[in-house]
Amino acid sequence: MIRVVIAEDQAMLLTTLATMLDLETDIEVVCQAENGSVALEFLKENKEVDLVISDIEMPEMTGIELAQALQELEHKTKVIVLTTFARSGYLRRAMDAGVKGYLLKDSPLEELMHAIKRVMAGQRSIAPELMQESWIEQDPLTEKERQALKLAGEGDTTEVISSKLYLSEGTVRNYLSSASAKLGARNRIEASRIAKQRGWL
Repeated sequence: MIRVVIAEDQAMLLTTLATMLDLETDIEVVCQAENGSVALEFLKENKEVDLVISDIEMPEMTGIELAQALQELEHKTKVIVLTTFARSGYLRRAMDAGVKGYLLKDSPLEELMHAIKRVMAGQRSIAPELMQESWIEQDPLTEKERQALKLAGEGDTTEVISSKLYLSEGTVRNYLSSASAKLGARNRIEASRIAKQRGWL
C-alpha cells in the first residue's frame, strides 16, 4: 500500500484528488494538507509516508520549500509536484530539492498514476514539455539574493528583511542590488517580478 500525503491550497482540488487516489486499490491518502507547513508537521510525526503530492504556490510554505525541508530532515518520502506553472525555474529548483516527479495539473489522471509508479520504483517522472526548456536558462540568483528578493516583492522594507534574515541592512541592500543587476531590473520590485515570472522565486 502506498501511503500518500497531498498538499494543495485549493480545497476543491485537494478533495477531488484525494477521492480519485483513494479509489486505487494500492493507494491510501493519509493526510490532506492545505499548505506545505501543515504537510510538514504531519510528516515529522509520521515517518512511514511513502509519497507527497504537492502544489508549488501555497501560503505559509511552498511545495519547493516543503521538499527542501524534507531533504534536510532526510525524510524517506518521495515528492511529486503537481502544479499549473510550466516554469523552467521552478522545475530546476524542484529537482535541486530532491523532487522526483513534476507534472502539470492539466495532465490526465493516467499520467499521474504512471508518474506515481515510476517514482515509487526509484525513477523520475517529468512533464516532457518542460525537460528541454528547464536546462536552457540558468538561475543567476544565490539563495540569499532569492530570500531577500522574495521578501522585497512582498513589500518588506530593508529593515524588516534584515531582521527576518538576520543580516545587516547594508548586506540586504547589497543582495537586492546584486539581484537587480543580474536580472537587468531598475529596482527591487521589478527584479522580484522578473524572478517570479521565471520561476526563480
